[in-house]
Amino acid sequence: MESLDDILLESDDRMDKAVQFLQQELSGLRSGKASPSLVENINVEYYGTQTRLRQLANIATPEPRLIVISAYDPSSLQAIERAILAANVGVTPMNDGRVIRIPIPELSEERRKEIIKVAHRMAEEARVAIRNVRRDANEHVKTLQKNGKATEDERDQGLEDVQKYTDTYTKKIDDMLAAKEKELMTV
Repeated sequence: MESLDDILLESDDRMDKAVQFLQQELSGLRSGKASPSLVENINVEYYGTQTRLRQLANIATPEPRLIVISAYDPSSLQAIERAILAANVGVTPMNDGRVIRIPIPELSEERRKEIIKVAHRMAEEARVAIRNVRRDANEHVKTLQKNGKATEDERDQGLEDVQKYTDTYTKKIDDMLAAKEKELMTV
């Protein structure tokens, strides 16, 4: 790390990536309505290669409780169906030979609470990632000051800025979690 600005930029970037990853993970959690994100990241064995479903098929939600998967290669429908069942996302695909339809059943209260627990665990993992970035950045800032590349005031300002980033991204995580909880508890 050359300068305080480099440290802050990298910290901001790494924290942002942690939040984006959480957002992607939360979007894959099943709520009461159909969403392509429920299945798009499932890996399918396609000609001996693990391939994401979104690369093999068009995924649509023509109705609020239905996902329709149209494979680009109809011969891959069986593999797609097997992958969805193996992914254990709580849905049962129906293959008619042309498309796969996935009806989304209503979630029970108990299942909603289980999914919320999973969401809380994901959010906590993201918070830990942010705290790890903060710890690394703080060490780099202190090292800069020890090596004479920054003054004590610059060090203090750098530590303060890193903490501001940490607080901002932690709040984003909390907001995302609250939104997901609200979505899950809405019947």
